[in-house]
Amino acid sequence: MKVKGFKNPGKTVTGNRRPWAIKAKVLQLILEASRETYPNEFSAALRAEDGIIVEVVMLPGTLQGEAAAILQLHMLPANYGAVGTVHSHPSGVIRPSEQDLRLFDGFGLVHIIVGEPFANDSWHAFDAFGNPIELEVLS
Repeated sequence: MKVKGFKNPGKTVTGNRRPWAIKAKVLQLILEASRETYPNEFSAALRAEDGIIVEVVMLPGTLQGEAAAILQLHMLPANYGAVGTVHSHPSGVIRPSEQDLRLFDGFGLVHIIVGEPFANDSWHAFDAFGNPIELEVLS
């Protein structure tokens, strides 16, 4: 995944606290959007409140293709509580690529990658360094 037009946005994360959970309805939206955009990558930003990911933020101008998605992170509203990104890997490989790691290093505290078949067990969360982290799914 590539990022366009956003420099050092990690400072915009409210409280610099990494989320510990994601709402189940948000995860389901991510999985459905990933299935709908297949074979292209799905990509969006994530917003959290009180350490819980509560929203998928679709950014205007995001480009989605079979090999990559390009997020227009400069389109995020200021002070919106963005904490990271989500994107799909249509190949089913649920590990960060080198491009993903560059994005993780420059933006956000948590990143979710979902892979084909886009089921409840085909996603992982990663920190800014690409290390796997646990996110509790809340109903």
